[in-house]
Amino acid sequence: MKTVMSSVPVLACVAAVLVAGCVPSPSNYETTPVQVQSDKGIVTCQLYSKDLVVWDRAIDRPNSMGVQEADAICKEEGKREKRR
Repeated sequence: MKTVMSSVPVLACVAAVLVAGCVPSPSNYETTPVQVQSDKGIVTCQLYSKDLVVWDRAIDRPNSMGVQEADAICKEEGKREKRR
C-alpha cells in the first residue's frame, strides 16, 4: 500500500505534463493581421481561426483608444470575417 501512495504524486505530475502538451496555443491559429478603420483611427487586429473569434485582439491602436475598445473592434471584425 505504501508503494501505491508514493507513486500518486508522480503519476499526477506525468498526467499534468501530458495534458499541458494538448492545450492549443493561439499562435497556432493566427492569421495575417488586418487593419480596421474606426472613428478614432486605424486598429490593427490579430485574428485567429474563424472558429476562435474569442481570441481576436488588437495589436495596435490609436493613442486615443483604450485596449478594451480596440479589442471589441477586433472581435467584431472577427465575427464579420466568420460570416463571410
